[in-house]
Amino acid sequence: MKPNYQYPLDLDWTKDEMIQVTTFYSLVEDAYEKGVDRANLLAAYNGFKSVVPDKGTERQLGRAFEADSGYSLYQVVKAAKTSTAPRLKLRVAP
Repeated sequence: MKPNYQYPLDLDWTKDEMIQVTTFYSLVEDAYEKGVDRANLLAAYNGFKSVVPDKGTERQLGRAFEADSGYSLYQVVKAAKTSTAPRLKLRVAP
């Protein structure tokens, strides 16, 4: 993880929307750093999708997040959707 980066956010979002998005980003970080409860991650992703319903914006935010953090939203969500394990832990690609 790169230290001191900012989450990509839209300043037009409400405070509650920002909380939903940052909660999801935080769980993506946890999925790489220490492991995360898969059900919690998928619930947070649903909250994220309620704020960012379109795929284009989701991809744009995902690319910005990965460029800053080194963590992939797409890979975490893909792993969560295909896994049956209760916990999820990913490795950062070299």
